[in-house]
Amino acid sequence: MITKPDKNVVRKKRHARVRGKLSGTAERPRLNVFRSNQHISVQVIDDENGVTLASASTLDKDLALQNGGNIEAATKVGELVAKRAMEKGVESVVFDRGGYLYHGRVKALAEAAREAGLKF
Repeated sequence: MITKPDKNVVRKKRHARVRGKLSGTAERPRLNVFRSNQHISVQVIDDENGVTLASASTLDKDLALQNGGNIEAATKVGELVAKRAMEKGVESVVFDRGGYLYHGRVKALAEAAREAGLKF
């Protein structure tokens, strides 16, 4: 009997393939997304110096969300990370979707970050 590989294993392989081509710099850091069933979190990372410049998550006390696993929560996280990145002087980023499909919560987060002023 043939078994399918675990979804997360396939996602990690896809992410590793993308990360081989994509890297964040000081001028244009990487906007990295992690999505679980109940939460979504984002980091703005300068890979050259190995530093996280800004981050946001559905677990942040600033947001006070009832449910962190939906599109509305992802939109709020996108707006918050864009605001925090702009405060640090970051205007342009490279979008790293973390191996997830650009659909649903990942898409909502990206569009909210763009509307809040981040360029990617």
